[in-house]
Amino acid sequence: MGRWRWAASALALLLLLSACSNGEQGGSGAEELALAIRTEYIAMTGCTAQMALTADYGQRVYEYGISVSWAREGETVLTLTAPEELAGVTARVGPGGSFLDFDGARVETGTLGSGSLTPMGAVPSLLEYAAGGFIAECALETMGQRETLHITCREPEATPGTGVEAQLWFDVESHALLRGEISSDGFTVIQCTFTDFAMTLPPAQEETPAQ
Repeated sequence: MGRWRWAASALALLLLLSACSNGEQGGSGAEELALAIRTEYIAMTGCTAQMALTADYGQRVYEYGISVSWAREGETVLTLTAPEELAGVTARVGPGGSFLDFDGARVETGTLGSGSLTPMGAVPSLLEYAAGGFIAECALETMGQRETLHITCREPEATPGTGVEAQLWFDVESHALLRGEISSDGFTVIQCTFTDFAMTLPPAQEETPAQ
């Protein structure tokens, strides 16, 4: 199992470098940073964050404040902080799905776009893209006062703006995930803005001094 995971990780990194090299807005700085961030998110065993999530159903838009705790070998625990009437309610998202009841209070988690996207599944989906999504483009950008790495993930042969795409922005220094968006056929259906994002890495990596 360990050898298989190493080989899969190495292949993902090689694909990343190839994809970034072909991007119009790439550049060696973005490629090297994308490689470092991808390596950390492959190794990451868990994370916590505060998140503002917007789910756009076209005719209906829902906004949530959520406290997030994610574990690779376990569940994603989501505690609502907004809207006020649902604050404090906790949900657990696992492999079985994300249609959720909260002690009698139901939060809309219907499917979006192609039928496979749900608001409560946004965090696991974005982290999957961060660790293993095919990176079609990567570029260094400024977001407000912060320098970020912006990556775009889509299927390798897909045309931009078709199918499901993910946009991810990472802080260039801490490598924290700052923002994530998922779109379906060019329409953004899920937007997530993260604060207080903290990663848990294996002990060997946690002890490695920052370069």
